[in-house]
Amino acid sequence: MKSKTIRRWSFAHTWSSLICTVFLLMLAVTGLPLIFHHEIDHLLGDAPELKQMPADTPLLDLQQLVLAAEKHRPGEVMQYFGFDEDEPNGAFAIMAATAGAEPNSSHTFMLDARTGEALEMPSANGGFMMVMLRLHVDMFAGLPGKLFLAFMGLLFVIAIISGAVLYLPFMRRLKFATVRQDKSTRLRWLDLHNLIGVVTLTWALVVGVTGVISACADLLIAAWRYESLNAMVAPYRDVPPLTQLAPATRLFDIAKEVAPDMTPDFIAFPGTRFSSEHHYAVFMKGNTHLTSHLLTPVLIDASTLQVTAVAERPWYMDVMGMSQPLHFGDYGGMPMRILWATLDVLTIIVLGSGVYLWVVRRKAAKPVLESAEAQA
Repeated sequence: MKSKTIRRWSFAHTWSSLICTVFLLMLAVTGLPLIFHHEIDHLLGDAPELKQMPADTPLLDLQQLVLAAEKHRPGEVMQYFGFDEDEPNGAFAIMAATAGAEPNSSHTFMLDARTGEALEMPSANGGFMMVMLRLHVDMFAGLPGKLFLAFMGLLFVIAIISGAVLYLPFMRRLKFATVRQDKSTRLRWLDLHNLIGVVTLTWALVVGVTGVISACADLLIAAWRYESLNAMVAPYRDVPPLTQLAPATRLFDIAKEVAPDMTPDFIAFPGTRFSSEHHYAVFMKGNTHLTSHLLTPVLIDASTLQVTAVAERPWYMDVMGMSQPLHFGDYGGMPMRILWATLDVLTIIVLGSGVYLWVVRRKAAKPVLESAEAQA
């Protein structure tokens, strides 16, 4: 590789890394507890625990649970409702002052699906894990924060690719995994930086790209609403606003009738960003571990309970649905999460060592520059 080309790649690697390093360190540190959020919630006592009851205790129907939720949060309206994957007797309810309230203004809690008893979830409404999530997702800055972090993610991807290109000529001089113990501290850290960077290369690219996609989720959802949802609800454009919703009792059963090979995931109530002013949207998911992250909305008229559309998923919503769990290692259970955490720690070392190498190099170059200026 020509020296001029190497300098260009080195410039791209150095500055893309330096610009994004502080934010990438923040993302790596906050991402670590998010990988084990279920376990940390239980450790902190933030995970709600249901009462012990006989195994054959019947569940309340959906409308009874909706009424129980509204009783718990009087004056608010239901936005989303779904059952807990890890607790068959638990249901999640998300409520807010208005149906269209933005997500950070909503309140999430669990309902005992057998009794309707409400159980608060501190981690979903401002606890330690929510602070970690907000820092990781948008730095408490909303959409501007998400887009800023998406740009930092793009710089991270550039740093990874340029680092891999620079490592190719480096490998021709040294055997793979060589750390020159007999050399200076700077060279030892350089060898470790390059080695760990190459070992984590594929993972870092996956996490970087999926992080950028996840950070753009609001834009993708807005595109879906504009392109797909608006077309599906066009016949309702001039229909007067609803004054009363039909009971939610059979919504899951109605959705299963038109999507028998899928499983209900959650309900978006009328007026939310995942439905329309006149529809319940029941989001159905696949039955395999992979397709369980791909959601298909079934639109149900909120006054007549007639199915009006089963939406086709645009490709970018599939990409978003698959990237978010992959970003946090949610596909392979605890072994994959442990692997993700290990690689996360290694990435923190790569980022930190990169800053160290840049500082040491600047200090070493300063006397040389001063000497050259004195001679001139």
